Amino acid sequence: MLEITPTQLADVLVLTPRRFGDDRGWFSETWNAERFEQAGLHFDWVQDNHSASADVGTLRGLHYQAPPRAQDKLVRCTKGAIMDVAVDVRKGSPTYGQWVREELTADSGRQLLVPKGFLHGFVTLMPDSEVQYKVTDLYDAECDGAVRWDSLGVDWGLAGAPVLSDKDCHAPAFDDWDSPFTYETPS
Repeated sequence: MLEITPTQLADVLVLTPRRFGDDRGWFSETWNAERFEQAGLHFDWVQDNHSASADVGTLRGLHYQAPPRAQDKLVRCTKGAIMDVAVDVRKGSPTYGQWVREELTADSGRQLLVPKGFLHGFVTLMPDSEVQYKVTDLYDAECDGAVRWDSLGVDWGLAGAPVLSDKDCHAPAFDDWDSPFTYETPS
């Protein structure tokens, strides 16, 4: 069984796979193609990514892969806790520039489905947090991009300045950036 919870952004979903537990711990199918298909979620995952962040307040984002290498993502926290953020950047979308955030923890097993056309980022809430996510296209440095993390009014829940990469420090602000994504009206 797979619990699907919509967010304020219609295309971003929280997915919670069922866990089976006993005195040894628990087991969960984090991805099952047949069950996801039955739920109307059709994705061909081609790459798995895994990141580890030592410090609380490590912020990775806001990132994207531009067309023709745009990626859907299925994100989960496998150790610790993160605040995961998705921002709609599809030109013409009724929710363009709006964001949603979800706390993902290793204990909850919740996952965030972030479709193509959304910026994605997260900040760690616990030390030594790990994040794993599936994507629907391969990484391509030519299509890799970022938007400044603090240029959209996202409430990251930070107590101080985040730990950032050089790439994220120098990313353009949202207002200075031209989105390569276009909204397609659902049929």
